[in-house]
Amino acid sequence: MSEEILRELDAEGFRSVFLKYTRKAFESIPERNKPRILDIGCGTGMPTLELAKLSNGEVTGIDIDQGALDKLNLKIKQEGLSDRVKVYNRSVYDTKFEDGSFDIIWEEGVIHLLDLTRALTECNRVLKLNGFMVTGEANNWANRKLKHFPKFGFKLIKQIPWERECWWMQYYSPLEEKINILRKKYDNLDDIEEIKRHVMEIEMVKKDPAGFDCVTYILQKIK
Repeated sequence: MSEEILRELDAEGFRSVFLKYTRKAFESIPERNKPRILDIGCGTGMPTLELAKLSNGEVTGIDIDQGALDKLNLKIKQEGLSDRVKVYNRSVYDTKFEDGSFDIIWEEGVIHLLDLTRALTECNRVLKLNGFMVTGEANNWANRKLKHFPKFGFKLIKQIPWERECWWMQYYSPLEEKINILRKKYDNLDDIEEIKRHVMEIEMVKKDPAGFDCVTYILQKIK
């Protein structure tokens, strides 16, 4: 029953509104013919699949959540992208790829959870010289941490600000409305762990919508 309820909630459907920032960032990178892209912390792969469609290249996703990768593998098959999208259960600290394997490294809302030194060292290793790293993170984190990126060979090329309070206005508020609708339909809704997580996030963002404002940063590996 919980899987049926989560499908009806369709949180990913709400979150797809943010793919416009994925598209805008990709369009800001100098065109490359069929690039090789590494999506770190790909999860269930919404940006992963979008990048495959945008680039016509090869996209590799890595994550340590096998459940999320299983869901992504199913989507890959459904989308007919098995020849161009591959996923692996691997850590960004040890990707196991050869030096200079990728033209672009992509991450959305992941790197702030990681050890920055280890993550950027590995990203630099597997990215080609003059390749690009795209990182989408909250302003509060980036304002403190972005100054460290040059130490790992990355130069900031462009910033793409997200709309103010968009996480609340465009995602969490509509998600809250849908959860409230489902509460009237299902008595056990709040017993579902994923619903509990959504509710916790909703309450957190509702208290400070501007505190979750984001920017997508485009960086280039220069050394």
